[in-house]
Amino acid sequence: MSMDPPGTGSTVRRIMLGASLRRLREEKGLAREAAGFHIRASESKISRMELGRVGFKTRDVEDLLTLYGVLDDAERRGLLEMVREANTPGWWHKYGDLLPNWFTTYVGLEEATNMIRTYEVQFIPGLLQTSAYAHTVIRLGYPDVPEAEIERRVHMRMQRQDRLTKKDGPRLWAVIDEAALRRPIGGKEIMREQLQHLLEVSSLPNITLQVMPFRFGMHAAEGGAFSILRFPESDLSDVVYVEQLWGALYLDKREDIDPYLTAMEQLCVESTTPGGTAEILGDLLRET
Repeated sequence: MSMDPPGTGSTVRRIMLGASLRRLREEKGLAREAAGFHIRASESKISRMELGRVGFKTRDVEDLLTLYGVLDDAERRGLLEMVREANTPGWWHKYGDLLPNWFTTYVGLEEATNMIRTYEVQFIPGLLQTSAYAHTVIRLGYPDVPEAEIERRVHMRMQRQDRLTKKDGPRLWAVIDEAALRRPIGGKEIMREQLQHLLEVSSLPNITLQVMPFRFGMHAAEGGAFSILRFPESDLSDVVYVEQLWGALYLDKREDIDPYLTAMEQLCVESTTPGGTAEILGDLLRET
């Protein structure tokens, strides 16, 4: 029997269980409000359950399955087993004291993906940062916390990168605005190390790196940075992640996802080829 990497399986099960509950509710023609009332909860809790962003209580799922007319013992056992698996903590939960709930959700989703497409404007994407660059960025965001906490945050970011070098790791397709490459984060030495790192990882088979150059002017993603997460399970929809200053948006409805997919496709057409990316990185390294 194959096993999921630690933490990955719980996230996938949570998303799959939520998707199953949503499908069952919609087949019954019930609104989220009615489902919430049945388990003495709010409509927003049902929404979070169906998106896989909250833990599941066995009693709640049992009651919902009864409401949805799922009476077959085997089907109920299968879904209730997913409750147990979905509630198994991932490796990132040991950093729970550092992470807001909205970002904990993202890390779990990231661990479950088989493809990450991202566009970044301000900084180098976290999955491609060196530890020195990450330390500078994190210190900028948390200027008053102890150094030990900064180091834990950096360590977690480096741990998130581990999957990229594993055999079953996801594909990462990143488009970086030229502004992020030219912004002198941490000084010349740190930026030089970061640019050299990008040049090296861009040659990995599962990483595609493109640059949106200044010379292009306006482009399809003027609204800012976003990521699109895709999962190996065919019945799971993509999730668009849009980070804000103190929170994030998670979009999984087709009508919300499609504009971002279109923007990403256009970005990839308008940005540098891999060869052009290497050329820009080489030029910037010679300038630093």
